[in-house]
Amino acid sequence: MARAVFAADRCTSREETFDRWTRHIRLSVSVTAPDAWTRAIPHLTALLATVTGDRWEVEFRPYNAYARPRSRPLPFGPEGYAREVALFSGGLDSLGWAAQRATVRSPHALLLVMFEERNFESLQGNVYEAVLRRSERDLRRLEQSQTVRRPRGATFTLERSTRSRGLLYAATAVHAAAAERVPVVHIPENGQLALNPPLSPARWGACSTRSVHPWMLYHLNQVIELITDRPEQGVRVVNPFAALTKGEVCQAARDAGMPREILEATLSCGTSPMRQIGRSRLPRLPHCGLCFPCLVRRSGLLHAYGEDRTPYAADPWDPSLDADLAQHWRALTRWLDTPCTVLDLVADVPLPPEAHIPDLLDVVERGREELRALVAQAPAVRRSA
Repeated sequence: MARAVFAADRCTSREETFDRWTRHIRLSVSVTAPDAWTRAIPHLTALLATVTGDRWEVEFRPYNAYARPRSRPLPFGPEGYAREVALFSGGLDSLGWAAQRATVRSPHALLLVMFEERNFESLQGNVYEAVLRRSERDLRRLEQSQTVRRPRGATFTLERSTRSRGLLYAATAVHAAAAERVPVVHIPENGQLALNPPLSPARWGACSTRSVHPWMLYHLNQVIELITDRPEQGVRVVNPFAALTKGEVCQAARDAGMPREILEATLSCGTSPMRQIGRSRLPRLPHCGLCFPCLVRRSGLLHAYGEDRTPYAADPWDPSLDADLAQHWRALTRWLDTPCTVLDLVADVPLPPEAHIPDLLDVVERGREELRALVAQAPAVRRSA
């Protein structure tokens, strides 16, 4: 299902819509239990709308009887060999969780689900090898591709935004966990970026990703529950770092034995110049240094080590920087000068019924303090822009 969504997302251009963003996508998918999936449609469409910012219509039809689905499609060893499953991107958050769990001695394997990042395969591999060298248990990885190719003869250009890839990642981890009879999938993301409150009203519905937002995880778990024929064998998706800031995640990775140079070698950028072939005006480095994920990364490493030695393509406080490249920095400094309330948390995306508002506000405010420390360290010439 997630692969069908991802393919539809990539093959449907936002440029052709009235606002160059919101699309109306109709999708038909063949499944083995169409009735169960049909019951899950309200949660599924809410999930898809949350992740991509589009309107979705989904229908299900019976699976081809001649194509038999495999009951255990991803075996990694003896029955029940793996006992933990987590997503691993090669970023700071996934490194922090993997480092913590790898140092827990266990006769069972820790399975890390990875998706190859074009141009960054060696970076991801180096970070994984760093965890492997310090692991006290069997560590395994499942590497998957997120490549979508245009159908033969198609004339359209693939959509670049790929907002549904977070769902693809999560669904693949759930798939692996179900194959290994593991009841919980961990998707580690620091609480401030999981909530990702928009820095300004202009960013509602477009510029703030929601791939690990509590509302997304709530609907994902509801879908899983509704389509599982045996609830006792179901899988639940959780964010183990929901109560931590980026700086606290960096401290957790550091305390788990990860060297500083490994933390600084992770990938955090949302708009890396190395991804923008022929489009970026910045040097081709893994991190632009300007987008909101880069700014949060800077504040997290600053919090853990007192400085950040990551090579960035640019600094947001550089007075010679073009105004459009410094837009995230300007939005951030204005946002930090205003209070963040519960209304700000729900202005873009609702919160699930079990959400504890004081805890959510607390992690956002602690993250804002880390960002204020970054702003205070920056040269005044751009800080006051």
